[in-house]
Amino acid sequence: MDNRYFTEEHNLFRESLADFLKKEVVPHIEKWEKTGHIERFIWEKFGEMGFFGIAYPETYGGMDLDLFYTVIFLEELQKINSGGFAAAMWAHAYLAMTHVNAEGSEEIKQKYLTKSITGEYIGAMAVTEPFGGSDVAGMRTTAVKKGDTYVLNGSKTFITNGVYSDYIVVAAKTSPELGNKGISMFIVDRDTKGVSATKLDKLGWRASDTGEIAFDNVTIPASHLMGEEGKGFPYIMQHFAFERLIMGINAHARAEFALEYAVKYMGERQAFGKSIDKFQALRHTMADCYADMEVCKEFNYTVAARLDKNEYVVKEATISKLRSTKMADEVIYQCLQMLGGYGYMEEYPMARLLRDSRLGPIGGGTSEILREIIAKMVIDKKEYKPAVKH
Repeated sequence: MDNRYFTEEHNLFRESLADFLKKEVVPHIEKWEKTGHIERFIWEKFGEMGFFGIAYPETYGGMDLDLFYTVIFLEELQKINSGGFAAAMWAHAYLAMTHVNAEGSEEIKQKYLTKSITGEYIGAMAVTEPFGGSDVAGMRTTAVKKGDTYVLNGSKTFITNGVYSDYIVVAAKTSPELGNKGISMFIVDRDTKGVSATKLDKLGWRASDTGEIAFDNVTIPASHLMGEEGKGFPYIMQHFAFERLIMGINAHARAEFALEYAVKYMGERQAFGKSIDKFQALRHTMADCYADMEVCKEFNYTVAARLDKNEYVVKEATISKLRSTKMADEVIYQCLQMLGGYGYMEEYPMARLLRDSRLGPIGGGTSEILREIIAKMVIDKKEYKPAVKH
């Protein structure tokens, strides 16, 4: 491991996490891929091991460790070949919980953050809407203040943990006439009257429950507003940088996993009297793939180091996701080719890896949107300021 970023403690953490995943998660992956329902016991085991708390304050049961523990958490989750399982874990730990920690009141954090760290509660983050997609400012879900409550109406879609989570962090318009300046963040209990969810059938990420969620006159206490009213859009944008970097890291990690598997297979597969890793055309394809993966990985580590110092890395995190997800799709495509007919078989890992990887350039901001954000920063000299100073 690169000792510029990883200490002996980091490496020991990686070993214990990899061992835990192999023993406690891998034996159940095939079942969860078929049912699309990750059973409760594994969330609680993650909680017991402290994995959900690595980035969060000790006050709430976390460990408050540096960002490279999160990098390790994300990388190792990509190496058990279930993008859906990985997504369910990181959407809980780094989408829902990030907002609860950053914007939640002390009361909210004591209830929701502590139980999210123990794995007792599962969180979901609901921003995307059926008509909006990547257009966050165009959302239609509303939250109307009525006395000491808010009443929510609208729908969200493509929500990871959208069916089986205990609470949902919801973005809704409190002042629709103000556009993106009228969005606020709320925390909603799953069992609140008027909340319903439909499970979606996906190409990949099949172990995770992805849902369309409807809010029909859902009444929640005014105290469930997170942060300031009208500040939802900058809160979302602020955390999007982290989400994009997460997806960039996931991409380089799954590409690295694919390469390791393909190279091992090529050393064992015989054709024309020798192992296929001796054929120059195949060797050079793998060399190109490895070079592309390594460039993304090094860049992602640099961005993570800057984010860990609280630098505002919107442009760099956007580049991370744009380039790394494209690279992962291309690398995994070539690695599948190295397996020939076996690459197309579901009993070999590359078929699922290809399907799961394809979500990379779509979720968390499409590549087309990311290019426009980069263009605005580079060409129009637009600056995206942080919503909250750290």
